[in-house]
Amino acid sequence: MSFAAPPTVDHGAARRPGPREGELARTLRAARERLAMRGGTGPRFTRELLVQHAAALRAAAFVLPLPVMATGFGLSVFLGPVPAVLWTLVALGCYLALVATARRFGAEQVAPEAVARWRGLFLTGHAMTGLCWAYLAALDLGPLHGREFGIFQFTVLFVVVASTAMISFTLQAVVPATFALAAVFLAIGIAGGTDPAHIAMTAILIAAIAFFSLVSEILRRSALRGYVHQAEKDELIAELETAKVISDEARRRAEDANLAKSRFLATMSHELRTPLNAILGFSEVMESEMLGPLGSDTYRSYVRDIHASGRHLLGLINEILDLSRIEAGRFSLNEEAIELVAVARECLGVVRIKAEAKGLTVRGDFEPALPALWADERAIRQVILNLLSNAVKFTPRGGTVVVSVGWTAGAGQYVSVRDDGPGIPESEIPVVLSAFGQGSVAMKSAEQGTGLGLPIVQALVKLHNGRFDLHSRLREGTEAIAIFPQSRVLEVMPALDDPNWQEA
Repeated sequence: MSFAAPPTVDHGAARRPGPREGELARTLRAARERLAMRGGTGPRFTRELLVQHAAALRAAAFVLPLPVMATGFGLSVFLGPVPAVLWTLVALGCYLALVATARRFGAEQVAPEAVARWRGLFLTGHAMTGLCWAYLAALDLGPLHGREFGIFQFTVLFVVVASTAMISFTLQAVVPATFALAAVFLAIGIAGGTDPAHIAMTAILIAAIAFFSLVSEILRRSALRGYVHQAEKDELIAELETAKVISDEARRRAEDANLAKSRFLATMSHELRTPLNAILGFSEVMESEMLGPLGSDTYRSYVRDIHASGRHLLGLINEILDLSRIEAGRFSLNEEAIELVAVARECLGVVRIKAEAKGLTVRGDFEPALPALWADERAIRQVILNLLSNAVKFTPRGGTVVVSVGWTAGAGQYVSVRDDGPGIPESEIPVVLSAFGQGSVAMKSAEQGTGLGLPIVQALVKLHNGRFDLHSRLREGTEAIAIFPQSRVLEVMPALDDPNWQEA
């Protein structure tokens, strides 16, 4: 019988990154660039702050003319209509130019090298509006309207300074750039003034410019920290997404490798077992000399070696297939009610001849009247046989092997195989419990195994929801314990003619 070759899986081929991975890489790179500029604003953060500033100016485009027109109306009362209209037109023109700059900035794709130029344009626009307010700050109407105009001047400038600080705080040094000249004129007014009330209001205005400059800078730094935190979040999300992509790729490769392994083992189970059965069959026929004598003792010895080696190789193949089926989740338990003591006695009888030939004492220590266990008899027999075979294999001549079956403290059942052999160093216990793992004692032994016995035992016990423990000390022996939970112990049901049962 021939089998089609399984499809090959190229695990070494380089995998081209998909569009999602490329997008993640770009996001991660951009986030790292932003974090690298954490010490200052950097061109990228400056651009984002300018974007926010331009958006604020566009949103306030219909509000900015209101204080200008209100101021123009007030100036018409104190200065007359012509100077007031001229001042209003100039101030409105400056604010219109500033809003137009913001709209143009929002419409263009600003390159990083052009950020400084745009920042200079915005500061220039604010400075032009500041010239209009500096003109207002420089006005002095003398004693005739001095008190009333001072109150008007104080109110307008205070409101304009505060609104500028609130609207344009994302532009660094916007308040000093706009109102520095106004502060100079106010300070000159204090130096030449004689009215205490006017001096007090002027001093408050100068202090307000300094105060709102500080407030504007604090708000700008707060906005900058927000961008830094957003960059950190972007980096974290990108890192998580990248890790997920890598994890998915690793899982896919592992699944492909596991599929390839399963196909290989499925093929090998047939391709190896078929010739091995022929070798075992023919070597057994030759060893028994069914078709005539071999004629030489050397040939008889060779035939016995061939038969023994074939049985060893077949056992190794069976163990590998069992372990691969368990790992792949395709080992199904054929569960039924079994007597754990009976299975242990049976296994003890199987290994007794080999143990006695080696000069070992093998005995059982069984708890009487144990109830049945719900388990796979073949798997339990394999567990006990593997443990007994290991004990017999590594226990020196004259040693003792004890098999115990009984109750656990949690009302479950256990099987224990204890020997007084050379033991296993504590550091090597994880090694011998891994597939193909062998301790130093096994390496030196003339009866080396495959290193699959204990991993198979551990996996079969786990399939029964149990626990496998291995306790050993060097030169003091080893005890292997398979523990089965209470949920697998079958209760003894009362007889149907029991009056207590009938009442229940």
